[in-house]
Amino acid sequence: MQFRVLGPVTVTTTDGAPLPLGPAKRRTLLAMLLAHPNTPVGVERLTAALWDEEPPRHARTVLQGHVSRLRAVLAQHDAEAHGVELLTQGAAYRLCLPEALVDSHRFEESLRLARRSADPAEAVAVLREALGLWQGPAFAGTVHSAPLEAPAHALEELRLTAVEALARAYGQLGDHGSAASVLRAEATAHPLREPLVAQLMLVLAGAGRQADALDWFHRTRKLLADEIGVDPAPVLTDAYRTLLRVDTDTDAGSDIGARTPADADADADADNETAVAAVAAEPVGTPQLLPRRPRGFIARQDELAVLDRVTSAVPGPVVTLTGTAGVGKTALAVHWSHRRRADFPDGTLFADLCGFSPTPARDTCAVLREFLLALGVPVERMPGSPTALGARYRELTAGRRLLVVLDNAVDSEQIRPLLPGGDECVTLVTSRDRLDGLVATDAARPVTVGALPAGDATTLLAAVLGPEPVAAEPEAAARLAGLCDGLPLALRVAAARLATRPHRGLASFAGELADEQHRLDLLKAEDTGVAAALGLSLRHLPEPARGLFHHLGPHTGATLDTGTAAALADCPPPQAALALDQLAAAQLVVETGPRSYVLHDLVRLFARSLAPGHEPAGLLRLLDHRVQTLLGACAAAEPGGEPCCAPAAGARRSAEIRRFADRTAALAWYSAERGTLRATVEAAVAAGFHDRAWRLVLLQWPLIVWQVRDGWVPLLERGLESAELDGDPAAQSRALALLGWVLSEEGRPEEALTRLERAPGLAARAGDVAGEAVARINLAVALMRHGDRERPADLLARALALAEREGLTETVTLAHQHLAQHLLSVGAAARAAEHAAHGLTLAAPPLAAPRRVALRTLHGEALAAVGRTGEAVRQLREAIREARADAYEEGELAARAALDGLRSEPRRIAAGARTGRSRLT
Repeated sequence: MQFRVLGPVTVTTTDGAPLPLGPAKRRTLLAMLLAHPNTPVGVERLTAALWDEEPPRHARTVLQGHVSRLRAVLAQHDAEAHGVELLTQGAAYRLCLPEALVDSHRFEESLRLARRSADPAEAVAVLREALGLWQGPAFAGTVHSAPLEAPAHALEELRLTAVEALARAYGQLGDHGSAASVLRAEATAHPLREPLVAQLMLVLAGAGRQADALDWFHRTRKLLADEIGVDPAPVLTDAYRTLLRVDTDTDAGSDIGARTPADADADADADNETAVAAVAAEPVGTPQLLPRRPRGFIARQDELAVLDRVTSAVPGPVVTLTGTAGVGKTALAVHWSHRRRADFPDGTLFADLCGFSPTPARDTCAVLREFLLALGVPVERMPGSPTALGARYRELTAGRRLLVVLDNAVDSEQIRPLLPGGDECVTLVTSRDRLDGLVATDAARPVTVGALPAGDATTLLAAVLGPEPVAAEPEAAARLAGLCDGLPLALRVAAARLATRPHRGLASFAGELADEQHRLDLLKAEDTGVAAALGLSLRHLPEPARGLFHHLGPHTGATLDTGTAAALADCPPPQAALALDQLAAAQLVVETGPRSYVLHDLVRLFARSLAPGHEPAGLLRLLDHRVQTLLGACAAAEPGGEPCCAPAAGARRSAEIRRFADRTAALAWYSAERGTLRATVEAAVAAGFHDRAWRLVLLQWPLIVWQVRDGWVPLLERGLESAELDGDPAAQSRALALLGWVLSEEGRPEEALTRLERAPGLAARAGDVAGEAVARINLAVALMRHGDRERPADLLARALALAEREGLTETVTLAHQHLAQHLLSVGAAARAAEHAAHGLTLAAPPLAAPRRVALRTLHGEALAAVGRTGEAVRQLREAIREARADAYEEGELAARAALDGLRSEPRRIAAGARTGRSRLT
């Protein structure tokens, strides 16, 4: 048995087969124990490793489940025979094992052996074998969390130490080529590790590649200055001086040791004089057209690093900086250009092409004349035709190292005549358009400029306002940044308003911005503002994008797909897809996947401002589309179940509804769209569409069931209110049944029973048999939790009869489940087993696996209670298998707990009430 942490965390048997360790959290648990072998690791440290953020309330139970599964896997593969045992020691766990079974231990032992060896050939063999143990970053495949960062970093440092030792051993053998090959890959991956680069420089020089060695020095010196603002450390400068001495001594045929510090100073003086002479001899036509460096420029370290990389990737690169209006494309381009100005000794050209501005776009010939003048062409020798202008421009730029910045371009056609002719030139283009054409014809490298992260956005506010106001109200500053969508233009306008009205305060202004009706008006200062900038983008949109954009105002939330867009605009889905693609090209929406987009708040509010009154017809189409989508999500999340409602009378059928592959996909969509759906409910209530509002609430029941204690009461109360205003007793019953169950789960039994007692009567009055059955089941469950041992049986029996009469298979199954639970709790185990078995015969697919897992667990417990232990074990094992296959962790833990209890006390079964998943609506 072998344990591996130098790469993905794995355990293999003696024949090399991997053990089934399970999900990332279980691998993280094993990684923490292997990082501290034969040492107790406390539950708190393990919890911090498994949950990088706030752990759930049942974290300890989940951790115990993972320990139990890991222990079982090890036992199944005869771990004890290898001296491996996972022990519990109070509030800690300890993995006992021979450390030689862990690859990290063997690696460290090999490194110590190589250090003691005096034979470089032996050291090479040992170190190559040691480095061969690495299959990727240490502890790969685990949860990214702080407790594992320190041991992972320590192992990575040891790996780099081994690489450096291997290169030294190669050097001692005179094999400089192998040494350079080993070091080059690591120096590329760790460009700021100066000892590594210094060693690579000396190895390259030893291989006769002085030019490459010097290039590594200059590249690293520049990177240190750009990235962290420091000069090279002595280890790097010493290597550089060694290379210079070697070059000089080779040319002069003299001995290296004959040089003195005075000689080095004299050489430096001579170099300075040469540099001054070179500057004095620069041609007159060296353009420097860059605007001044932008003030208050914040962060953008990722984008700057990408620019550095893509501008050095190919000869004559063309790079496009694209993003929505006001995101800071020009500021980024100018800042980067100033930062890299020294790399372009032949100058910098800059032109605002006015592609998205109140003035007409710049004429290409006028820009070319401006560039040629800057390059030293006198007016009297200026070419006359567009073709001749372009040819002269390309001729003058062909042999130079120039930076050309083309700002605010409208499309690819405007840019192509302005591209320089030389492979030493770099062209940087900014635009609100994606410029796909330039990517296709000129291999342009696209760089997307997005909104500022929250921290950088508040830093920008501080840069404009001064640090004191932001420090005084940090929470208000963060809220303000969020309301501005992290858009630099919006942030600067907000800061300008605050700077001229210091008495207002950040919290007060953030409160004003929270009002969506006035946010765009507040983000305007004289002729500058978000709405004005977005209006310029809209003006350049083609049809059908412009038409679709005018219909986006009623949309709630950020996510947008083609079906929703088609419903809003009342157009065919292919037309909506084309329009969304055009909007994405103009950076007014952000494409996040196939037929999936994000619409940021400020853009949505701008669209709303174009359609006063919020277009009630468009909102109604959106609400009907959302209801139909929720019906599809319910069907996928609870296959085989009966829908709790139908679309409203007169609802319009959408042309395209999102499809959900399975239960997991549906629940993921519910979770992602929760905020959007809540906003949709509020929009429906505000517009008086109560018949849609309560449907939008009740159809979220699969997620409510799955995350029952997650603050659903306000939404359900809103749904109940709409059902009452709509005068629909069936909807009121369903809302009360669901609300009561949630209140019961939250530990509010009196409030729960008040709601639940009303639900069956309302359903009966409405003739909603399915609703009455569900209401009776939910009331029975709440009464069981409240300690009532009499009423639940009658309620559940009546619910079962109603459901069987109407042929409601899912509700019949649910009634059997809770009858089994109730009977088990009152000691009637034989009858409980009958109901659980009957429920299982009905719970075959497509009914969701959690229902079957709950019934199997109940059946196993009931069988154990009547002494049928063998059958009980089979049922519980099958429940565990099915729960694991469906990633139903809570069900697996419950079934495993029942099985563990049965193994320890085969004839005894706990009779405490269990909580099963309910249909609820």
